[in-house]
Amino acid sequence: MTTQLPPSVLVGLVGRGVGPSLTPPMHELEGARHGLRYIYRSIDYTADGADADTLSDLLNNARVLGFDGLNLTYPVKQTAVALLDEMTPAAQMIGAVNTVRWQDGRLIGDNTDVSGFRTSVIDTLGDSPLGRTVAMGAGGAGSAVCHAVAMQGVERLTIVDVDRHRAAALAEDIAAAHGQHVDAATPEQLPHLLTAADGLINATPIGMAHHPGTPLETELLNPGMWVCDIVYRPVETALLSAAKERGCRTISGLGMAMHQAADAFEIFTGKTADRQAMLADLRSLVAAEQHALIAHR
Repeated sequence: MTTQLPPSVLVGLVGRGVGPSLTPPMHELEGARHGLRYIYRSIDYTADGADADTLSDLLNNARVLGFDGLNLTYPVKQTAVALLDEMTPAAQMIGAVNTVRWQDGRLIGDNTDVSGFRTSVIDTLGDSPLGRTVAMGAGGAGSAVCHAVAMQGVERLTIVDVDRHRAAALAEDIAAAHGQHVDAATPEQLPHLLTAADGLINATPIGMAHHPGTPLETELLNPGMWVCDIVYRPVETALLSAAKERGCRTISGLGMAMHQAADAFEIFTGKTADRQAMLADLRSLVAAEQHALIAHR
């Protein structure tokens, strides 16, 4: 008598320093809930720089080895674009991919960072325009966040970065993609910007365990604002803690991390993710990580 095995899914995460990522266990736990043999591998991309030939070989090898798809992170999100057969509109708009899958021999790229952030904001603020919004950080994360904000609708978007040229370049990209004016500024302008802002987004690394602190003087936060921090390790950053004390509505980075993973899971499997269960899983994984760090001090 032959035992019928459950369907299998083989996926992975490609990037530099991906060992500590919580994405693999989050996906595998969700796969188990669906009765899948869901295997998620971490593939550390150690090549010097984001070399297209090396990445092309890696993608071809993954296809030959039977991978159903891959998540991509730094430094290959943009390098992969030239290696794709097709891109979704969201990926084309941002010019970077974090999710690829093989379909009928074709490699298709998507970007769930944008959809993940947008959904996390809607969860807290509702599906309505965001008013006057200040976004800090014009790097890869800032790009995804600002595209999501523009897609949601915003009265005025200002991108703040220590490198004004980088902020201006992203502002031009967002304006061209969404047909609306976007401003660029430096942190020195925050006192003026935040007097009239409805919301603030931190898309910088400041607040992570290895980059403690806040990206601005928290006295600048006004009680009527909403404050979002895409950092989720720790869940409550110093910025969010200060924002709560000042009476602001807050949005942690957990939602974005969960929704982008859930969107990728649905792309890989065609199944509907249990987002509340995935959020609980992620919260537990982060808590376990924090307890382990404290125990080793």
